[in-house]
Amino acid sequence: MKHPATRQSLVVEEAQILAHDAKAGEQYILRVAAPRTAALAQPGSFAHVQCHPMLPMRRPISIMRVEPEQGWVEFLYKGVGHGTRLLAQRRPQERLSMIAPIGNRFTVPEGISRPVLLGGGVGMPPMIFLAQQLRDRADTQPLVLLGSEVPFPFTTAPSRILAPGLPAAAIAAVPLLDDWGIASRLASLQGYAGVFQGYVTDLARHYLNNLSTEQRREVMLYACGPHAMLAAVAALAREFSLPCQVSLEEYMACAVGGCAGCVVKVTTPQGAAMKRVCVDGPVFDAYQVFA
Repeated sequence: MKHPATRQSLVVEEAQILAHDAKAGEQYILRVAAPRTAALAQPGSFAHVQCHPMLPMRRPISIMRVEPEQGWVEFLYKGVGHGTRLLAQRRPQERLSMIAPIGNRFTVPEGISRPVLLGGGVGMPPMIFLAQQLRDRADTQPLVLLGSEVPFPFTTAPSRILAPGLPAAAIAAVPLLDDWGIASRLASLQGYAGVFQGYVTDLARHYLNNLSTEQRREVMLYACGPHAMLAAVAALAREFSLPCQVSLEEYMACAVGGCAGCVVKVTTPQGAAMKRVCVDGPVFDAYQVFA
């Protein structure tokens, strides 16, 4: 299975912070005024953000949501290192430099009317962005499944949207996705109320097991999250003979293809090859990465 490696033009933009909200588990939602990035970004692309004026090395952060007409871009990130912890100290009205949007995008081929979007931890943003793009498509019924082992960075609520094939007790959903008319459910091992007790791939298996053979032909899996989760999603795709696209998370230095510090090994028709996650990805065919 192949998917088009469509790309956007890059811009360097001085973005003004509009809102910066701290969430549980050292998670942060950052909204910036960045009209050129908002106009160009596509699901799967990311920004290379200068976290602090005194820190030259930028950090790659996935784009979670855009509003082109209002000119803003939103990110979800976790304060896990020196750079992102400095970023967490930035306040509204301050400006930060971004190179964006970088990388290719997720694609939904014709005939895929039941896309299943799986996000884990800080891998949730690309799935929300893809759901945003799909919300107005009458030919698709996306299902978004998100997993986290720290509190979710939004207030969960019982879904108003039925999701046949999922455990009845799994009722917690993302209110924003409900507002968009998109079914979502949550998974965790932490015992949160209304949240499926298990991995997000276990929740997806429940759904897939309850589809007919004909319905499964309309499914493609999309995923972003930790390496172990993506490997499990690729294994799930093989189990059900489904196409699958994954967005990889890797440490990056330049993020524009110059340093080759984010290369991964992939399988191609010509044999093994090394690909740069920043510009050859971050979205790849799961079967090429997890051979």
